[in-house]
Amino acid sequence: MSDQNVHKAGFTPSGITAGSVASSTMSREAKASGGGVPSGGATATLQEMGAKGTTHSSGYTSSGISGGSRASNTMSKEATSHGGGVPRGGTTATVQSI
Repeated sequence: MSDQNVHKAGFTPSGITAGSVASSTMSREAKASGGGVPSGGATATLQEMGAKGTTHSSGYTSSGISGGSRASNTMSKEATSHGGGVPRGGTTATVQSI
């Protein structure tokens, strides 16, 4: 189901769908970072998953983030850079919510 959610959000093997949640996410992220979408950010992470057609192998699952996964590593780095918590609207929260 989560893989379908990534595609429904507009992150597909063909790229980001115009007018989708993906498009809106990419626009917000680009504006916030001065015009570009950062590597490792929410848009890049979700598009990589959409292109591969899988979220579970990265550790983002319907029951939460899997320990020892890429997702847990991303969450740890993000929490460290934000003083110990994962920010609302950040990469981890956005990817996990989708």
